[in-house]
Amino acid sequence: MKKVLLIIALLLGFKSQAQQINRVDLLKDIEILASDKYEGRKTGTSGNHAAAEYIIDRFKKIGLNSINEDFKHNFSFKNRKSEQVNGTNLIAYIKGKTEDIIVISAHYDHVGINNSKIYYGADDNASGVSALLSIAEYFKKHKPQSTIYFIAFDAEEMGLQGAYAFLKDPKTNKKAIKLNINMDMVSHNDKSELYAAGTYKTPVLKEIIKDADKNTGISIIFGHDIPGSGKDDWTMQSDQGPFAKENIPFIYFGVEDHKDYHQATDTFQNINQDFFYSAATAILKSIIKLDKDLQRIK
Repeated sequence: MKKVLLIIALLLGFKSQAQQINRVDLLKDIEILASDKYEGRKTGTSGNHAAAEYIIDRFKKIGLNSINEDFKHNFSFKNRKSEQVNGTNLIAYIKGKTEDIIVISAHYDHVGINNSKIYYGADDNASGVSALLSIAEYFKKHKPQSTIYFIAFDAEEMGLQGAYAFLKDPKTNKKAIKLNINMDMVSHNDKSELYAAGTYKTPVLKEIIKDADKNTGISIIFGHDIPGSGKDDWTMQSDQGPFAKENIPFIYFGVEDHKDYHQATDTFQNINQDFFYSAATAILKSIIKLDKDLQRIK
């Protein structure tokens, strides 16, 4: 009997460990992306281009497939001054057992340098990109049911331009995209609370991921997605917005605004490292559940 209990304990321990994020890589990626070198990653700047190359290098090291030869999806748009701006989405994928697609996304751009101060954008949104990379590492080792696109969007800060550009030219059959999981600001919270917006419109999503935060050390809270609630409705406030407009189900993982939001103090030193690791783990566990039960979402 003791041997049986030991085997069960080992299997449970292995299952728990198998669904964990690589903490070392997670924190290394966010520290690098939020460093002086990338100068706040504003779309169209040399710092933004350098950050894109870093992410591409990580895609290659993880062993992801590229839609284009160099992972780049270039696009252009007019800014508020009617100037043309060039942006670059970074798109990688892992082929699943089916043709159904889950898009996991996070924007890598931020607001750059203002008044000689670098706005580092650690939480906004080096955190989402770092979580995306760690989640990609997991699925590279554990083949998903669905085909998963990992997209680092550009020009989110300029009006969700990268997400709109992707959906105009999705490099695949748009009807195959069944779900968007977007991460924007997932590393800075003092209450151990991570919000999941999008389940109001698609209630089955809540049913699927309701226990994904179990034993992670944080709580997933559902909300910020009720139509007519003004700024409290986050649906159009990050890159999940264009997917919502296309009636593609989505979950947006993020924290509420904090004192460092869009400030030069949004640095690696000011994130909550334990919370970030726990949040990334809870998001990964959510995606594992969603991938398994994707047929319920259709």
